[in-house]
Amino acid sequence: MGKERWRRVGSAVWRSVAVWAVSTVTMLVLAGILPDFRLQSADGDSATSIAVTAALGAGAFGVLSSVVWPLLVRALLLVPALVLGALVFFLNGSLLLLALRLDPSGQSEAAPETAVVVAAVMSAVASATGGALAVRDDDAYRRRLYRLSDRRREGTAPAGAPSTPGTVFLQFDGVGHDVLVDAVARGLMPTVAAWLGDGPGGRATHRLIPWRTDWSSQTGASQLGILHGSNHDVPAFRWYEKDSQEIVVCNRPTSAAELQRRAVEHTGDGGLLTLDGASRGNLFSGGADQLALVLSVAARRGRDNRSRAGYFAYFSDPANAVRTALSFVADVCREIGESTGARLKKQRPRVGRGGLYPFIRAFATVVERDVVVAAVIGDMLVGRAAVYADLVAYDEVAHHSGPRSRDADKVLQRLDRSLALIAKVAEHAPRAYRVVLLSDHGQSPGETFRARYGLGLGELVRAGCGLPVPRKVRRTHSGAEARVAVRAALRRPVKESDEPYRPAGPASEPLVLASGNLGLVSFPDVAHRMSREEIDARHPALLTTLANHPGIGFVLVRSEEHGGLVLGAHGAAIPLDELDGNPGPLAEFGPGAADAVRRTHSFPHAADIMVNSWYDPEEGEVLAFEEQIGSHGGLGGAQGRPFLMSPLSFSAPVGDGEELVGAERVHGVLRRWLRECDGPQVPLAAVDDERVA
Repeated sequence: MGKERWRRVGSAVWRSVAVWAVSTVTMLVLAGILPDFRLQSADGDSATSIAVTAALGAGAFGVLSSVVWPLLVRALLLVPALVLGALVFFLNGSLLLLALRLDPSGQSEAAPETAVVVAAVMSAVASATGGALAVRDDDAYRRRLYRLSDRRREGTAPAGAPSTPGTVFLQFDGVGHDVLVDAVARGLMPTVAAWLGDGPGGRATHRLIPWRTDWSSQTGASQLGILHGSNHDVPAFRWYEKDSQEIVVCNRPTSAAELQRRAVEHTGDGGLLTLDGASRGNLFSGGADQLALVLSVAARRGRDNRSRAGYFAYFSDPANAVRTALSFVADVCREIGESTGARLKKQRPRVGRGGLYPFIRAFATVVERDVVVAAVIGDMLVGRAAVYADLVAYDEVAHHSGPRSRDADKVLQRLDRSLALIAKVAEHAPRAYRVVLLSDHGQSPGETFRARYGLGLGELVRAGCGLPVPRKVRRTHSGAEARVAVRAALRRPVKESDEPYRPAGPASEPLVLASGNLGLVSFPDVAHRMSREEIDARHPALLTTLANHPGIGFVLVRSEEHGGLVLGAHGAAIPLDELDGNPGPLAEFGPGAADAVRRTHSFPHAADIMVNSWYDPEEGEVLAFEEQIGSHGGLGGAQGRPFLMSPLSFSAPVGDGEELVGAERVHGVLRRWLRECDGPQVPLAAVDDERVA
């Protein structure tokens, strides 16, 4: 045991000396290149003197980075996370200036702006050198990944390896089942292919199945059901609640917190991750105690808000900040180039990708990905029993570039590389890990409703009500998660001007909200859900205008005579209890559409009028009521067909010939798998795991 300990100490010392030597050479090279950075006196010095000066400077910089840097980060915990990422460069440069001042020769100096560049290059080179030297040393590799994530449990690794396996759930946000299968077939995702037995050797370790979402095919409804076992009364991504007179938006922190509270109250337990769990990059906590980038706690202020802790943990390593910042800039430039090319080629369909979007996209595809992956790595290395993480990069890009675009393909490749890194870390974790991949929904392509018909759903509703249609209309903003995640990282106010809490304008006018290709129409001045008869008496042409419009697939309303009623073109009006024999306008939306519509109709906060856009079953296209060419939120196409990919060591998700339907039932399957690992048990384990949506 003593020899092994000395071997580790010797190996660590050797690596430190090697990193110091490389840093010294880097400093010498930079001193020769940069005019405002010198390591010798004005009269010149010998090569030996210059080398000694560089060695002392590199050593001092290394010590300060190791000792002072974590203290600086801790002192800056109140600084917005993304601002901290920018401050990294200036603080790192300050450490270099301090190191040069400590040099006993007194001959070194650098201009402040030059110090920033030198410090960034030296941090990156030192990080790369240390990582390369540690590749073949398992203990060193593990320690480096500990530093990468900075997710220690009480500052130390577990004393012994747990006897039971842990589980990591990775959510590839917005990746549909068919998109994943196609990406594997085209060689874009070799890690996934190998797990499915399509790689070299052909030995499958995982099974892949599709599952079917609820009518509201979006992250808010799906992830709430998956993590907390209930998405009851979540009719869309955004909706109006007449009792509170407020607009609920799933990716608004205050709304997410309230939805999580309701789900916990509805099920009677805390969630999937209640015991020894970690939630990373999600809308909801799942009951986990370890949180990072979780939106439902982002509205908190003060020390109780641990959601942003992942940013500080990640940026506490200057090399991480340098690497991520360079990738961030590269992705911003890549998006500007790609969007400019699409505009010059006059590609159709196309939506605007200017303004702040390139930065929001780079945040989702680079910053959030790096921070979430680092947090997951840390959770595995401290041996947590269950981890659930959401990677939102594909969903953000597919909204604006299309789910089958070249841009989206590149994101899939990078997701696969992140998966490969996590798989590598599993080999060094203190316990065995089983990795489950899943998605919360897919995306359906198609141009926007406005692009095809020249007006949005809101203007169509106003026209059907006989109200004036404004010449300049407000477009419904994209509901992608990344935009609000950026605001949370910057500690900007939760309330946004384009996502109001309460309806604007006269209370008698209809309020129209969009969730992908699902539209909701409410009349705020009526306290209850209006019936078809009441709507016809008030606005005789409205329902006919909507049902007969070529861009509308079907309309759901409440009828005093029939209960729920589905309206379609040419006067079709079918009660919900007759849809099984006569699906009418729901026929082209496939099996399960009637059950999904019936369930949403039962929600207390279903809108007065629920509108689903047209769907082309041959092309799989829908018409989004938002400004998206890859959309989800309603019925129609790939948006309602996500995937679940699980290790063969777990029991089959469903029996032969059965279909996995609804996020709540996915929750039951994941709970069952956790019990098979003898891992964390959700309270009230006697509740039926096969709860049907």
